[in-house]
Amino acid sequence: MAEAFARLTAVEFIEVYSAGSRPSGKVDPTAVTVMHEVGYEMVGHWSKSLADIPSGEYEYVITMGCGDECPFIPAVHHEDWQIPDPKGLPIEEVRKIRDMIGERVGHLAKNIRQADAYEH
Repeated sequence: MAEAFARLTAVEFIEVYSAGSRPSGKVDPTAVTVMHEVGYEMVGHWSKSLADIPSGEYEYVITMGCGDECPFIPAVHHEDWQIPDPKGLPIEEVRKIRDMIGERVGHLAKNIRQADAYEH
């Protein structure tokens, strides 16, 4: 969902990658449903591992509550958002998590946009 929100709000200035520590290869159907509700079709999305994204240093790495299980990924900025895993939760809870992720992504995109404007 975070990747989807980043593509919705910031694709013109953020190159987005999303990966998990235990990917299943497919996006949870409830996540697909709740993102459809906000106008985003998750066609072409799949659950990826860290091996599926480019290596190197990133500007931002955002983790979502994996704590010590998260592997280290080189980045200028690291943030852990402490967002619960929506897998297996009732759709009402997944909607709350979707909205939380959307707010956080929007805030991050705004901060990156402002920082980029300040630098130029």
